[in-house]
Amino acid sequence: MSKDQKIKNSLGFHMLIAAGGSGVRAGFDIPKQYKPLHGKPVLRHTLEKFMGLQGVKSTRVVIGEGHESLYRAATAGLTLAPFVVVADTRKGSVYNGLCSYKDDELDDVVLIHDAARPFVSAASIHNLLDAMTTSNAATLACSMADTLVTDGYKTHDRNTIHGVQTPQAFRIGALKSAHEKFGRDNTFTDDAGLMAAMGEKVTLVPSPRDNFKITTNEDFIMAEKLLASQTQTRTGFGYDVHAFDPAPVAHIRLGGIDIPHNRKLLGHSDADVVLHALTDALLGTIGDGDIGQLFPPSDNQWKNANSAIFVAEALKRVTSKGGNIVNADITLIAEEPKIGPHRDAMQTRIANLLNLSPSRIGLKATTSEGLGFVGERKGIEAHAVVSIQFPSDME
Repeated sequence: MSKDQKIKNSLGFHMLIAAGGSGVRAGFDIPKQYKPLHGKPVLRHTLEKFMGLQGVKSTRVVIGEGHESLYRAATAGLTLAPFVVVADTRKGSVYNGLCSYKDDELDDVVLIHDAARPFVSAASIHNLLDAMTTSNAATLACSMADTLVTDGYKTHDRNTIHGVQTPQAFRIGALKSAHEKFGRDNTFTDDAGLMAAMGEKVTLVPSPRDNFKITTNEDFIMAEKLLASQTQTRTGFGYDVHAFDPAPVAHIRLGGIDIPHNRKLLGHSDADVVLHALTDALLGTIGDGDIGQLFPPSDNQWKNANSAIFVAEALKRVTSKGGNIVNADITLIAEEPKIGPHRDAMQTRIANLLNLSPSRIGLKATTSEGLGFVGERKGIEAHAVVSIQFPSDME
C-alpha cells in the first residue's frame, strides 16, 4: 500500500497553520515563514505538503497583523479557508483559529502545525491520524540521539525524552475547551501541553528528525541542502499552433493578454497558442495527458474559455505532486502581430499564472522568415519548455 493510499484511508481532518510569528530570531528583514526557500516561501512549501492529501476538509492559516500582502503572495492559487489574525501570544493565536470553526465541526480532528516546518512527510501525517482513531490527543515527536545534560553535566536518560514536533492532532471542541479553561495562562508552549494538563493522555507518534522547525539562518542553510537532496528535476515540452480567423476583430489573445490586432486565432477556447503550449509542457512533466484530453473541444463548457483556466488546472496537478517550477521558456513564432511592445506585459502575466517572478519566465518571439504556414501569415505557433523539481520519491 502506498503512502497516498494510506492517507485516503485516514480520518478526514482540518489543518490550522500557525504563521503569525515575526521570526526575529532568524534575523531576516521579513518573517521567516515568508522568506524564499528553494524558490518559494517557507509557508508555501508547508502548505503544499497538505494540498495534495486526501481527507483535508479545510486549511486555514493564522497570520500576523500587517502580513496580508506577504500571505497573499505566498498562497496565490491555493484553495484555503479565510485567514485568521493572531492574538498577542501563540496560545491566543491558535485559539483565534479554533474559534473560526463552526459548531458542527467541533467533533472533527484538527492538526495544528508550525508554518516553519516544511519537511513533514505524508507517512508521518498518516501515522498521526491513525493514532487519533484511539486517542483524543497526539503529537509527532522524535527520539533523542545526543547525550542530554544540564548544568554541572548532569545526564538524563535520552530514552525517556523526546523532541516534540508538529502537527499535533486533537478534536476541535476538546482543544478549544482546554484553551478556555486555562485562559491567559501562557506557560504552555504547545497545545499538547494543554491537553495533558486537562488529564488527557497525549500519544507520542515517532517522527524523523528532519521534521525540524526552521528558526535560525543556520536552519535555512540546512533546509536548502535538504531540499536539494530530496528533489528530481523533470522537463516538459509543449507545442501548439492555431490558424487565423478571417473575420475582422480588434484584439488577439496571446500569453494571457489582449493585443491590438485585426485578426484573432481560430479555436474552441480563446485559442491562446502561448498558454496552450505552456499547459502541455506542464502536463508533460507528470505524464498527465494533454490539453485536448483534459479540455476537449467537443465539450461546450470550454467554448471561448479563457486559457488561463487550463494553465491553472495543469499547475494544480503539478503542485499536488509536490512540484516546484524552476523556470519556463517560451518561443512564439509569428509574422504578425509585433510582440516586442507587449513582451513585458505578457511575461508578467505568465509569471503571475505560475506564481513565479518574471525573471523565471523566458519569452522570445521570432518570425519564420516568410517560410511555411506561419511565414504565409496563416497562423501562429508556440513552443514551451518548463523545468520542475519534484520530490525524489515521486514515481
